[in-house]
Amino acid sequence: MEKRKNQFNKAWMQEHVSDHYVQEARRLGYRARAAFKLLEIDAKDSLLHPGAVIVDLGSAPGSWSQVAAAKLHGKGQVVALDLLPMDPVPGVTFIQGDFTESAVLEALERTLAGRRVDLVLSDMSPNLSGVASVDQARGVLLAELALEFAGKWLKPQGAFLVKIFQGEGFDGFRRQMQDVFGSVSVRKPRASRDRSSEVYLFAKGRKPEKRSE
Repeated sequence: MEKRKNQFNKAWMQEHVSDHYVQEARRLGYRARAAFKLLEIDAKDSLLHPGAVIVDLGSAPGSWSQVAAAKLHGKGQVVALDLLPMDPVPGVTFIQGDFTESAVLEALERTLAGRRVDLVLSDMSPNLSGVASVDQARGVLLAELALEFAGKWLKPQGAFLVKIFQGEGFDGFRRQMQDVFGSVSVRKPRASRDRSSEVYLFAKGRKPEKRSE
């Protein structure tokens, strides 16, 4: 068992080092290859623009925050949040904490100081247990919490981009998004590894809240 694990780790490291996007991230100064996922989606969907208020959930090590801050050109606000520490990114306010805890969510809301949000980004992933069904359920829960936040804080014309893994709960979560937004599309950027079940759901056109009679 230990031998197989070591072989897997060695193969992963070799693939990682030779990965085109890893090399490009190093060359361009991005903290992770994930930067190219956001760049590609932005090129297609025009998410990032000067003056926007952006929330980056699951931000560490900071590559999405780097991309977002650069696109704002000093005009707007980026608030990033992660359970893990993140080195400072110029133009980004970082909150370290667990998004599932109410105190951390309240800190995020205080930082926004009542400003509505143009874009919510969520690249959150759960801490992996190694049990596929458990990890999938945890991933869906994080996506649902991000959706709840987006539904509350987005401007009517705002947009929501969230990572989710295909599998149990995926279709149900997409239906939840369709209840909140007029348009929900699947994005699988080239920088997302083919073998990975991760996709991104991009939503816009937040629907008015339904009022109870």
